[in-house]
Amino acid sequence: MKFYPYKRLNRPIALRVTAASLKLPDGTRDHLDTSAYSTPQRTVALGVAQHEDWVTARIGLSATLPPGATDPDAPWSDLRVLVVLTDGDTNVRTTVDLRQDAAGSKEWSGQIEVLRDDHVGRAELVAHAVATVDGVRGRAITETDLPWTVDMVAEEPLGGLRLDVKQASFSKSAREWLRPYAEAPWVVDASGRLPLVMVNTDVEGLSDLLGGETGGMENKVHELLVSQMATDVWTAVFHSAVGDLEVEPDGSPVFPGDWRGEVLREMLPDVVPGRRVEEALRQVHRRRTGDAGWVELQTRVHYAAVRRAGARQALANVLRTLQQNNREDSQ
Repeated sequence: MKFYPYKRLNRPIALRVTAASLKLPDGTRDHLDTSAYSTPQRTVALGVAQHEDWVTARIGLSATLPPGATDPDAPWSDLRVLVVLTDGDTNVRTTVDLRQDAAGSKEWSGQIEVLRDDHVGRAELVAHAVATVDGVRGRAITETDLPWTVDMVAEEPLGGLRLDVKQASFSKSAREWLRPYAEAPWVVDASGRLPLVMVNTDVEGLSDLLGGETGGMENKVHELLVSQMATDVWTAVFHSAVGDLEVEPDGSPVFPGDWRGEVLREMLPDVVPGRRVEEALRQVHRRRTGDAGWVELQTRVHYAAVRRAGARQALANVLRTLQQNNREDSQ
């Protein structure tokens, strides 16, 4: 733990990527969709569009400062939010200022330009809030706790929602809470440090199908099963995340600092499209705690979960394999 001889904020900056685009040699710009960046993985994959000759990348950014950062009586002045992109392989360091969205707002936004010739593989993106404290300019009062990674060549932000997956016989488990769910193939517990998925070994063949990839049709069924499980997980963790939000004195909900906050930032653009994630969270909170609108929102929640689980592609792979097998059997 570091100690500072001046007052600082005790919570980190929440940094998010909101957009990404590539400038091509002919001067056109390819705007990448949301699959190019992942908030849970804190990764931007600039190879998603498979343009090997892009010239520059423009990455949209949004940062939320912790409570107290912009209070009128805060013990600092001349507040600035800087984003720094650092490449350890090429020793290139790029710094940009974000702009405050409104006077007194904790929300800051902007963009950073990434020159392709300056980078080889991966670079690190962090944010710092600096201010004048006790008459000294440029003192850091908080920063991001974990960096984002900008990968110049990756075709997807690898990884996914971090999970703890365990297997047990639900009917005979020492965990008594599992026994009422003996008819379920799996259940999701989103109350812990990480979401927990319990797989029911009483379902014959389920463990083997989830654990092995034998090729052919079984492999495609494996993918479909995993995507269905992932859909259930994303749905459960979203409801867990919005179910116990902290609220500021003015009634505004606060993004959780753990995986719940990551889940919300990942899913909200599909749950409430066309809105900044902060406004989307306020709208979801109003609907959940208000008199109307929560039930109607469930279709969007399910859609957001299906997208992140890759269910459409998994189903398409199964159908394609079935059609191929049917054609071969008819010959």
